[in-house]
Amino acid sequence: MEFQDGVLRIESFLAVTIGIIVLFIGKRLNDKVAILREFSIPEPVTGGLLFSILFGVLYFSSGVAVNFDLQARDVLLVYFFTTIGINSNARDLLAGGRPLLILLAVTIAFMFAQNLTGIGVASLFGLPAAVGITGGSVSLIGGHGTTIAWAPSIAANYGITNAMEIGIASATLGLILASIMGGPIAKFLIKRHALTPVPAMVEEVQDIGLSETQKKAGLGHLDFLGAILSIHLCIIVGFLLNGLVADLGLKLPLFVTCLFAGILITNLIPNNMPTVSGMPWPTRTPAIALIADVALGTFLAMSLMSMQLWTLIDLAGPVLTILAAQFVLAVSVTIFILFPLMGRSYDAAVVCSGFGGVSLGSTPTAMANMAAVTQHFGPSHRAFIIVPLVSAFFIDLVNALVIPLFLRTF
Repeated sequence: MEFQDGVLRIESFLAVTIGIIVLFIGKRLNDKVAILREFSIPEPVTGGLLFSILFGVLYFSSGVAVNFDLQARDVLLVYFFTTIGINSNARDLLAGGRPLLILLAVTIAFMFAQNLTGIGVASLFGLPAAVGITGGSVSLIGGHGTTIAWAPSIAANYGITNAMEIGIASATLGLILASIMGGPIAKFLIKRHALTPVPAMVEEVQDIGLSETQKKAGLGHLDFLGAILSIHLCIIVGFLLNGLVADLGLKLPLFVTCLFAGILITNLIPNNMPTVSGMPWPTRTPAIALIADVALGTFLAMSLMSMQLWTLIDLAGPVLTILAAQFVLAVSVTIFILFPLMGRSYDAAVVCSGFGGVSLGSTPTAMANMAAVTQHFGPSHRAFIIVPLVSAFFIDLVNALVIPLFLRTF
């Protein structure tokens, strides 16, 4: 920890520790406040937003800005997506083919609509189209990473000197909206259409987190250790795949190749075949569900608690208007287009909660939204297969083509 020039810098290990505390507080608050559970607000969102507000109050009252080193956070993301791969089996992948294509098609169409909405609102303020695109798929579906990658080019080539600030502000506010919209959307759809999980799945292990029955049953230390070992084996293969893909000229985030490594290994190893740990491969076991819950929860808690909300004030007018329009667009597309196309089923409602996270936030936000919904209403394995495949892989590839297309056209 270091304090200099009004900035309190918190190093990586301590940042993770605080993230765990924030997640713990979020879980406690959700246990105590019924409305948070009722609308399936993710626990890390509850804790993360609370602490980001507290850090904002600290800044306005004392001028001290808290700055976290988030390098270790990315390891948690690799852990989480590896568990998603381990939980994937060939039957669900094949069954998810048509819904996956539908979700991909709707998402691509939404990216175009998102940019057109941003451009339209920007024009109302007399701002260039590039501002609207920055407040569109660059920062929302693209997130902070895409914003950081594209903002310097937009600033240099289109004269938007504060492109980075606009993009980061949009991505930050979008993340907040995405974190709180998925659960209420799913609740509305589930209640309105009286949806329930497939009866055979009700007693199955969650993809993320444990049911109340599983919490009471306990978890053996060898089960947990075997799950950790299996995750690490997949991560090693993921590293190798990442290197091979890079040699072919395609740059993918490590968590994507680890996701694919988990899928490959899980579907190549017979279910009852002992691993090097002497235990069966841990697909959809309580140990994997618990690790997924902790990894995703801590990652998202760290992401939200580290938001510097005071940096958004100067851009409040145009950015808030763009975000309001984008929010209405996202909710409308989710309820009136995506849900019917996905079959109006329970799985479709869970996918819609994930799309709410992707459309304005990020893949981890989508997964947290779906985790909160399924922990409340029941499992949906198909949703946990198709949403990360679309949002963690295809979106970045398509967005890399959509962004320059719009910048050249407008």
